[in-house]
Amino acid sequence: QVQLVESGGGLVQIGESLKLSCAVQASGFTFQDRGVAWFRQAPGKDREFVAGVNPSGRSTVYATGVKGRFTISRDNPKNTVYLHLNGLKSEDTAVYFCALRGLTGSYENPTNFPYWGQGTQVTVSS
Repeated sequence: QVQLVESGGGLVQIGESLKLSCAVQASGFTFQDRGVAWFRQAPGKDREFVAGVNPSGRSTVYATGVKGRFTISRDNPKNTVYLHLNGLKSEDTAVYFCALRGLTGSYENPTNFPYWGQGTQVTVSS
């Protein structure tokens, strides 16, 4: 059984910040053995990659549009992954999902992630 629960979304103004959290409960394998990523989906658009972090937390990867504004991190003893969103823009409005990666595969490809949370809404208003 694997459960991912996102929190921290909300309504903010352009330029403001948010911190998203993803708490992971997993049986059958250990959280710190798996990479994790955040994806987002805006209305009428495909789900897109936002950021990924490797099992140790020492290596990260970002989508071009969020690099320098968003930061992904993880706390393995707490089985939690975070996404800090700074300098928010209206185009960042979306439902944000965290996902647990399988054993291999790129972070950018959602098909490499068998486990997903329900998502948390981020709305950036002008």
